Amino acid sequence: MAVKKNSVSEMTRSGYERLTEELTNLRTTGRQEVAKKLEEARAFGDLSENAEYAAAKEEQAKLEDRISDLEITLSKVTVIDEDKLDTTRAGVGLRIKLRDLDTKKEYTYDLVGSEELSGAAFSEGGIQRISQRSPVGQAITGHFVNDEVVVKIPRGTRKLRILEITK
Repeated sequence: MAVKKNSVSEMTRSGYERLTEELTNLRTTGRQEVAKKLEEARAFGDLSENAEYAAAKEEQAKLEDRISDLEITLSKVTVIDEDKLDTTRAGVGLRIKLRDLDTKKEYTYDLVGSEELSGAAFSEGGIQRISQRSPVGQAITGHFVNDEVVVKIPRGTRKLRILEITK
């Protein structure tokens, strides 16, 4: 499912703080490191045939793209008030315990906004984090404890039962 860059979505406070910290780091340390690489590459001479300079410019472009993406995301996100979360229905900011009805395995996920999964933040405190826009996230959002949901995944379908919803 394509996500519009300008759509407003929900995010947990910890996800918002993590992205804000990343943005601050990229604007300061990241830019300083790239500027240093560009300066060093310029010292090698002719820029038209300078592989180090081309690589540093490419790194600079990727850095600026990430900064821009973070600025847009953070300006359009709604930070949820985790103290006011309703634990009767599965939603962003909640921990959901599921049982696969075919394999009988149980899984526990923290359901988060899709923007929170950037970088390596797919697990926190040993609990896997899944996006509300993932197939499982979409299937369980809005459902109650003991509801059964069918999830279409690349390998077929899974039948899941919601066992528990907590903060």
